[in-house]
Amino acid sequence: MKELSLNLLDVAENSVKAGATLTELLLTEEQNRLTMVIRDDGCGMSAETVAKVIDPFYTTRTTRKVGLGVPFLKMEAEQTGGSLTVSSTEASADPICHGTTLTAVFYTDHVDFTPLGDVISTVTTLIQGHPDTDFLFLHTTAKGEVRLATCGVRSLLGEDVCLGEYEVIKWIEAYLKEQYGDLQGI
Repeated sequence: MKELSLNLLDVAENSVKAGATLTELLLTEEQNRLTMVIRDDGCGMSAETVAKVIDPFYTTRTTRKVGLGVPFLKMEAEQTGGSLTVSSTEASADPICHGTTLTAVFYTDHVDFTPLGDVISTVTTLIQGHPDTDFLFLHTTAKGEVRLATCGVRSLLGEDVCLGEYEVIKWIEAYLKEQYGDLQGI
């Protein structure tokens, strides 16, 4: 993929498909390292499935026989000298603390580093496509952080307003742009 934000979107879609009610999208930039964590409270995966998830010829989809999202993300991390790890607990093993965490580490000063890209569009696309799912987005840099918690937006708007409505999505987009602008001193 041409942008890491597209990988973020792809993996977060897997979280929603796994029945997550909360998906956390955490980006941390420290010096020459970008750490991407996608954590959910979905149904989780068995140890056997976790071992297979990095195989491009493994997928749970019925429409095609390959699943390239996680393998591509792993390749993109490793080509910078970074890494990718996946841990998961099935709901049947722990009915309270289940879900999946994917952590990818990238070295941003490597010539093969894929740019982060348009994370604002990624976040708004996820919210618009899954307005009943909660997302926590946190992007931490040396200059500060950008944060959005849909549960907070939901509590401000009330239960009668859908987060997927055009006006809400445009407000969320503007809110994120404002925070990124503050980080840049714009």
